[in-house]
Amino acid sequence: MIRDKAREGVRKGGSRARAGLAYIADRIIDNAPRIPVRDLATLRRQFPGLGPEELADKLVAGAASATATVGAGIGAAAMMPVPPAMPTELAAEITGVAAIELKLIAELHEVYGVRPPGNLKQRSTAYLDSWSGERGIDMSKPSTVSAALNSPLKHQLRQQIMKRVVRNLPNLMPFMVGAAVGAVMNRRDTRKLAERIRSDLRKIQVPWDALVELPRLESPEDPLNMGDIPKGLGRGHKEIGP
Repeated sequence: MIRDKAREGVRKGGSRARAGLAYIADRIIDNAPRIPVRDLATLRRQFPGLGPEELADKLVAGAASATATVGAGIGAAAMMPVPPAMPTELAAEITGVAAIELKLIAELHEVYGVRPPGNLKQRSTAYLDSWSGERGIDMSKPSTVSAALNSPLKHQLRQQIMKRVVRNLPNLMPFMVGAAVGAVMNRRDTRKLAERIRSDLRKIQVPWDALVELPRLESPEDPLNMGDIPKGLGRGHKEIGP
């Protein structure tokens, strides 16, 4: 009897964990087209006089600082006498970090001259695939860079993202170690991701003077306010909104 109850508890716990991961993956997928991305022309105006590597360094430093702020916010909330609901906080942290890193990946592709083809939703799908695989977009695979997010692809992408989240869970729990260490862990992991992406992009990089002029990137209809992501954490919010 006790053994049967234990098995049932494990089964229910596993089902809840899978449901939670699926929810997080769907939030990341839904947020991706809402992330504002600066095109190369905008980035060069904002960072005049920098070459591709220097500009990429600036983007990585900014993203690492932002994810560190997210980690510190969750860690600080956990040290409160009555911490907020941790599963909710953890979900908010994962989706917040994902949004920051997806923006970084998209803008690195701009800097290295390898914007994937397609419309906003198609490019967002390609960036999701890049983020979940922790690799630059493989321009030799048309399915990776131009597919619409239909039901089979969304299911496949959800599975990839869930695996990525599980793989990184030990590094996405700063509330267990406090604000300072949480910030360091997130900063380190974002930098590691960026270096993998940049290593791949350097292999297919197109020099700026060889680029065909591309149209301006379209703006999302309902853009995420990236500056509000850290503010929405540590307060028991269930979602990250604009």
